[in-house]
Amino acid sequence: QVQLVESWGGLVQGGGSLRLSCAASGRTVMAWFRQAPGKEREFVAAIERSTYYADFVKGRFTISRDHVKNTVFLQMNNLISEDTAVYYCSAPWRPYLSNYKARRNYDYWGQGTQVTVSS
Repeated sequence: QVQLVESWGGLVQGGGSLRLSCAASGRTVMAWFRQAPGKEREFVAAIERSTYYADFVKGRFTISRDHVKNTVFLQMNNLISEDTAVYYCSAPWRPYLSNYKARRNYDYWGQGTQVTVSS
């Protein structure tokens, strides 16, 4: 059983920063998705040997990993109110994906961590 545990969400003012972490399980591909109230869950970023980002976070968010600690991070800078959502850590059972941005390709999910950006 693959367990993913997110942490370090919270409340931040617009323009501020947060760094989310996910205790991973040694999966090759790791990703972050988010879901705002009333909206579909959407791709944010993924990491394998390369990194992949949704257009709306490029230049503001950075995904990284610590292989020794089996942890994946999402550094979020210049946060705006539209970034308010529950953020989920995710992984596929496959070691590689043809489409890192498709939610259907991910099999394991964390419980989510709330990020709230005040304007």
